[in-house]
Amino acid sequence: MFKIITKAIGSMGLGFRPDVGSSGNLALGSSACSRSIFSTRGEDKLAGKGIKAHDEIRVCIVDDHALVRQGLARVLELEPRIQVVGEAGDGLGAISLANELRPDVILMDINMPGTDGIEASRIINRDHPNTRIIALTVYDDDRVFEVIRAGVSAYILKDVEAEELIRAIIDVHEGRSIIHPRVTGKVLGEFTRLSNSEGDGSHLDRLTQREREVLELIAKGEANREIANRLYISEKTVKNHITSILRKLNVHDRTQAAIYAIKCKLVEP
Repeated sequence: MFKIITKAIGSMGLGFRPDVGSSGNLALGSSACSRSIFSTRGEDKLAGKGIKAHDEIRVCIVDDHALVRQGLARVLELEPRIQVVGEAGDGLGAISLANELRPDVILMDINMPGTDGIEASRIINRDHPNTRIIALTVYDDDRVFEVIRAGVSAYILKDVEAEELIRAIIDVHEGRSIIHPRVTGKVLGEFTRLSNSEGDGSHLDRLTQREREVLELIAKGEANREIANRLYISEKTVKNHITSILRKLNVHDRTQAAIYAIKCKLVEP
């Protein structure tokens, strides 16, 4: 995470040495803090970069370390398509922000005191299914499967480069799901182990031929717009198919649907 914080502070023209004062004593935000941020960036600035205001991706940042939140916000402000609209220091604050602001994407730290990121993600995914959640965590987090079941759209490690994080936000907003390559093998290995009991493919029989085609493209990582173009249908029709697929497969989101498709050998991993 210091890669992101260092870049953020550098963008403010301040010197920063991550080996000084970085022994883990990061400033903590209030456990119940959440706040909205009213950006001063207007349509003129966006228009100057050829981007329309309605193309902005509205993002909330949730992390119990204030310095991390500030660093992430500063980095994301460098991307004109992204607007940081709120911050929270714990899961309850994240839920409040989701209810108040209906953001497009939430960056969610998983390990927080009190209501953690997994429980908050589960509630937000249930109440606001159009809000995409990117889980931010460390490599050795042994709750990766809980995170996926909570309905997150992406699982990103905290040592990600700033450019990768921005790309992940844009991809998730466009309908893609992301699992960091360093944990993909772990995830697929566990689901392969469970395949005898859960991956017999019986639920696939419930899908129509068109739904199977959509599911196959989801498993290949294609966004809704790409699926629509390939199948010569509208994005709204794609979304309707996805809703039906999730219901018939008894899964919560497209990430779980993609993993199910791989387990059932509909596509190769």
